[in-house]
Amino acid sequence: MKIATWNVNSINARLPTILAWLEKAAPDVVCLQEIKCVDEKFPTDAVAELGYEAAVHGQKTYNGVAILSKRGIEDVTCGLPGDDDDEQARYIEAVIPGETSAFRVASIYLPNGNPVDTEKYGYKLKWFERLRMHARGLRALEEPLVLAGDYNAIPRPEDVHDPAAWEGDALFRPETRSAWRALLWEGFTDAFMAVDGRMSQYTFWDYQGGAWQKDHGIRIDHLALSPQAADRLEGVEIDRKARAMEKPSDHVPVIGAFRD
Repeated sequence: MKIATWNVNSINARLPTILAWLEKAAPDVVCLQEIKCVDEKFPTDAVAELGYEAAVHGQKTYNGVAILSKRGIEDVTCGLPGDDDDEQARYIEAVIPGETSAFRVASIYLPNGNPVDTEKYGYKLKWFERLRMHARGLRALEEPLVLAGDYNAIPRPEDVHDPAAWEGDALFRPETRSAWRALLWEGFTDAFMAVDGRMSQYTFWDYQGGAWQKDHGIRIDHLALSPQAADRLEGVEIDRKARAMEKPSDHVPVIGAFRD
């Protein structure tokens, strides 16, 4: 089973590119972030033509997450528990049936947090803590679980082209990296680090300043795995080629391959 995560930066604005990638890469499950549309505007029919069922938690203009699956979708949960007043569409979770057992997957769009001297950074850290607590509960289910998404967190200096340039940014502050480690300490594995771990393997390049052409990127899109999912992990691919497609997202897909 191939499970991918991809911040598409507006699914309708980039639909031809996204459909072309889906047809070529053919992952079984795709966790999408920043779809930037309400549920009714999601291109359900277009992805269905490629064999995907969709579960969507949308929001007008901003945020929005979705899960696509070729294997069916069950037990969908929209919204991250822990704050009933939080209306931002940043989390969706579902169960994907398998041949021998099911996978539980979540599509996560963690807040950016900039500027750090505003309430936005506090919201980011509180959201991260809510995610950690929810993940702890899911971990106790002892299921194959993949927490996939754009975490807006750079784990290591080796995951950014110029650490000094990002010092103080919400994505690279010590508190952000500590929050990412705290999630992993709940018993989760960074899939990329488990099978690769090389430096300078980026998942995001800004549209400005020739970042893509200069390979000035960062690694912020992650697959966090429960032990049951980590035991089935066979490989991880960062699909850099997607950044060179026509009208690309500023992120590229990260694909995990798992024994079913």
